[in-house]
Amino acid sequence: MDQNKIHPDQKYIDGLAANDSVIIEMIYKKYAPKVVLFITNNSGDKDQAQDVIQEIMILLFNQAKANKLQLTCPFDAYFFLLCKRRWLNELKKSSNKGVTIYENVVSSNESAHDLIAQTEEFDEKQQLFDTMFQKLGEKCQEVLKLSFSLKSMEEVAEKLNVTYGYVRKKKSLCVGQLTQWIQEAKNFNSLKNN
Repeated sequence: MDQNKIHPDQKYIDGLAANDSVIIEMIYKKYAPKVVLFITNNSGDKDQAQDVIQEIMILLFNQAKANKLQLTCPFDAYFFLLCKRRWLNELKKSSNKGVTIYENVVSSNESAHDLIAQTEEFDEKQQLFDTMFQKLGEKCQEVLKLSFSLKSMEEVAEKLNVTYGYVRKKKSLCVGQLTQWIQEAKNFNSLKNN
């Protein structure tokens, strides 16, 4: 079987990107219980499990919206591994002690592991961008947010009640500053090559 073939479960990713409530509800009904069971069996409670599931759903939504996710394995394996790794990272952060993991689900699905790596890299890049974006001034943030959501720079200028020339120059300066900060970040080089 071709490793790069899109899995039929891509419907879940497409549903998330479209914010399809039926697909989202289906994910929660079919796949969340397994995650809750894993986390409650491994030093967590139901609330913590729901938090992990929510974080992963948001991550998948963002990645799907960015068209950066082509599912090449069953959604179940991918979703479970992402949640499991997020939980293990939480345990590692909150404890310097060793952690014993009890699980009866072992996945040897290589394409799931490849996708996990891509998703974690996407998450790191997103976090780096968000952190640096927050460092920008209020005006820069406003110009960039509007330029991401509106069709043209003319619309941005009109919305801000400034000239087209001003908004283009401001956007260029803001993007330049944002790019510089991202490139100067400690973890940029490790993310850049992926």
